[in-house]
Amino acid sequence: MTEDTSGRWRGWRAAAEDALYGPEGFYRRPEGPAGHFRTSVHASALFAEAVARLLCRVDEALEGPDALDFVDLGAGRGELVTGVLAALPAEVAARVRACGVELADRPGGLDPRVEWRTEPPKGVTGLLFANEWLDNVPVEVAEVDSTGVPRLVLVREDGTERLGEPLPRAEAEWLARWWPQPPEEGLRAEIGLPRDTAWASAVAAVDRGLAIAVDYAHTLDTRPPFGTLTGFREGRETAPVPDGSCDLTAHVALDACALPGARLLTQRAALHTLGITGARPPLTLASTDPAEYVRALASAGEAAELTAPGGLGDFGWLVQPVEIQDPLDRP
Repeated sequence: MTEDTSGRWRGWRAAAEDALYGPEGFYRRPEGPAGHFRTSVHASALFAEAVARLLCRVDEALEGPDALDFVDLGAGRGELVTGVLAALPAEVAARVRACGVELADRPGGLDPRVEWRTEPPKGVTGLLFANEWLDNVPVEVAEVDSTGVPRLVLVREDGTERLGEPLPRAEAEWLARWWPQPPEEGLRAEIGLPRDTAWASAVAAVDRGLAIAVDYAHTLDTRPPFGTLTGFREGRETAPVPDGSCDLTAHVALDACALPGARLLTQRAALHTLGITGARPPLTLASTDPAEYVRALASAGEAAELTAPGGLGDFGWLVQPVEIQDPLDRP
């Protein structure tokens, strides 16, 4: 018999963990994330091409190892790793060990070259790439009460909330360091401590190479006063309800996740470095090669979406080199 948890009060971290990754959780559903929201991977094949270009730069920095790892962390249904393999030069692709990391089962029809795991492999030499992974690492939500004390927000399965106990010490220290707030009733924050830990663990899997996290993000000087927790269902934003019917996501404090030697870029800046600019083709091409002009114009439109201010271009890239020079630190 399945336990009835609909009336149980829990912190958002435990509630979201079950709602997203439990046996009947949102990420276990057959349609996958692409059935409910659109990431850069789904927006354009140019994104996978840019990541393939980055993997080639990592390969150069590593001086062409016999085996070059590409780890797609939070792989969904394998869309990114499939696109990267297709975009690589043959000589590089022949040396790539591709791995998708995801809790859901291996998708049918996935390229047999791709290993499928629930945890990152150890000893990675190459590129570990986490696209919109950290925002789905569940976190606690805090809210300031009428006396100015930050408390855990408790939630039931139907989304009803109430305030619980004051924050435990570790969470309170994280809040004071990374999301300081005035003692005003109703102010909220997501406590990113589990994400900091998850990212440190992911980076520890890389022996030499590069680890990158790409996500909705904010930094210390731009923290939103009421948090960012929300839901997505069938392509539309919806109220966050931890019943398994919708995605549950909150923007990431990427600066808190950063380890020594890391830097933060916008997606716009990172993709520009990798040759994705959104520049329109010259009009002269329309008369000399109309078909190529149409293709170039479509590509420019997709690139513009990937780099647009106020949209995907504002995503944060947390870039963490491990025993190599930063491959994005050059044109």
